[in-house]
Amino acid sequence: MDWQGGAIFRPVRTGNAFEETVERILEAVKLGVFGYGDRLPAERELAARLGISRETLREAIRSLQEAGCVESRRGRYGGTFVTYRLPAPDLGELRRAVQHMGSELEDALTFRMVLETGAAEQAARRDLTEDQRAYLERRLAELEAADAEEYRQLDSRFHLAIAELAGSPSLATGVAESRMRLNDLLNAIPVLDRNIEHASDQHRAMVRAILAGDVAGARRSTEEHLAATAALLRGFLG
Repeated sequence: MDWQGGAIFRPVRTGNAFEETVERILEAVKLGVFGYGDRLPAERELAARLGISRETLREAIRSLQEAGCVESRRGRYGGTFVTYRLPAPDLGELRRAVQHMGSELEDALTFRMVLETGAAEQAARRDLTEDQRAYLERRLAELEAADAEEYRQLDSRFHLAIAELAGSPSLATGVAESRMRLNDLLNAIPVLDRNIEHASDQHRAMVRAILAGDVAGARRSTEEHLAATAALLRGFLG
């Protein structure tokens, strides 16, 4: 259950295999599926997951290496490692990103609410295995131990884990794409200690409800958490 990137590293469907491969890897990095210093899956495995040739994958990785997002190393402990770091929160960047989105912002927030509450509900309905339960608890523990620099990416990883546990690859993909629409906005919000305390309480409530099979509780706690995040975002824009 710990193979990362299932919601993002799905088969490429368009005729622009190179461009879409670059986009998928960037999504995985920006959403924190793979953080700074992490090694991407082996070339053979990743090419198979994306349904592309290894040469196309190598071209995409070369481009990302030139952009400073990844680094390829040779030798026994070699592979492709993430070198991308999230920029520091910037309210000016937040306002510019909102202006760029225009009327799409409320649509994106509503879409996220519908998808993620549905994912939490469905995860709570399922008879999760011990490995799946441990996977969710591990994602929560990682998030609670995160420092300010890595918090946003591990928050994304936590929310994607819930979507994966819903058992629908289409839903998990939708959550990942929804998160990417809001990613620049969420990353630009300053990480405030008081907000992190509230978010941690909400995250724990979400996990408790899902693991207890409490469908209504999973929906309620997820709604509360997403509504609080949206309110914080609007507050910084006001």
